[in-house]
Amino acid sequence: MTLTLPLVAADSLLVPGYAHASDAAMDLRAAKSVVVEPLGRALVPCGISIAIPEGYAGLVIPRSGLAAKHGVTVLNGPGLIDSGYRGEVCVSLANLDSESSFTVTVGDRIAQLMIVAAPKVNVAVVDSLDATDRGTGGFGSSGVK
Repeated sequence: MTLTLPLVAADSLLVPGYAHASDAAMDLRAAKSVVVEPLGRALVPCGISIAIPEGYAGLVIPRSGLAAKHGVTVLNGPGLIDSGYRGEVCVSLANLDSESSFTVTVGDRIAQLMIVAAPKVNVAVVDSLDATDRGTGGFGSSGVK
């Protein structure tokens, strides 16, 4: 299935795209140069506005290479873009490196955008939930290794 995503871009360089045909998310690019100081954060504009269709949402997620090589990630990852939002897409980047600053230049791939189905959910208050194998086991309940 292919979904059409209406988009307004300040520059054709900033239009998100897939690096590979099988990718699940599109790369978002920086529209402004920014230096993210050690243990700092910065809101980086992407120079695009999008119209996500109703029933879908956009998730802004980190790029694994930036995280692994530079300690740079999406601060509120995943960030959520609701279908009714029409403003500029921006990415809140965090530099988790305690010693080195990270420089973002115009056109750099800084995050990824994944469009996902977001159905409306009706909440039903009940007295109990059905039993499962996992039950109430939470953080670390399946082991740490």
